[in-house]
Amino acid sequence: MTSAGIETGSPVLRVVSAADVPFADVAAVFGTRGDAAGCWCQWYKIPGSDWRSVGVDSLRDRLASQLAEGGRAAQSGREQGPGLLAYLGDTPVGWCAVEPRPGLPRLRGSRIVTTGTRHPDLDDAAIWAVTCFVVPRAHRRKGVGSALARAAVEYAREGGARALEAYAVDATTGTKRAADLFHGAISMFEAAGFTEVARTSPTRAVMQIEFG
Repeated sequence: MTSAGIETGSPVLRVVSAADVPFADVAAVFGTRGDAAGCWCQWYKIPGSDWRSVGVDSLRDRLASQLAEGGRAAQSGREQGPGLLAYLGDTPVGWCAVEPRPGLPRLRGSRIVTTGTRHPDLDDAAIWAVTCFVVPRAHRRKGVGSALARAAVEYAREGGARALEAYAVDATTGTKRAADLFHGAISMFEAAGFTEVARTSPTRAVMQIEFG
């Protein structure tokens, strides 16, 4: 995926690899308050025993380093990672975390993953996962999350994924808080071409696309 983005169906909404943009744009989406600003999409990357010992500044630095490493990897002809950034015009408006599952060690302790996946080998780098969306309040209900979900499919496909998973929330059950919906809604993934392969609880489902 190049910095020109990919087609999303809107003349002003574009999605690009977050490794191709200034980290300040990523930071603008995460903001300075709320869950996203306290996590920096590191929850699935750091074992639970170590999480409390890592400060917020370190979490931010880790994401910056991961994106920089992804940019260097792209220059060598390997896949970028670990996420996408959406823009409305020149304004950054959303983030989506998508990368191979081996880079997400905390998935190994997730009941949703271990009981619902059709690909139980979590060391298989050909199986990718979408784990997080961040859309600032001012930019919600504009199709940003849906555009990111569609872009994640193409990003994983271009990166050589054999399958892409997501661990979605059923928003029809009354779960409306952003803190609960950061995984993405079932309806959003269905619109992007995912199929529900397991319902691990009344509110959570494993969604999947197979690339062959």
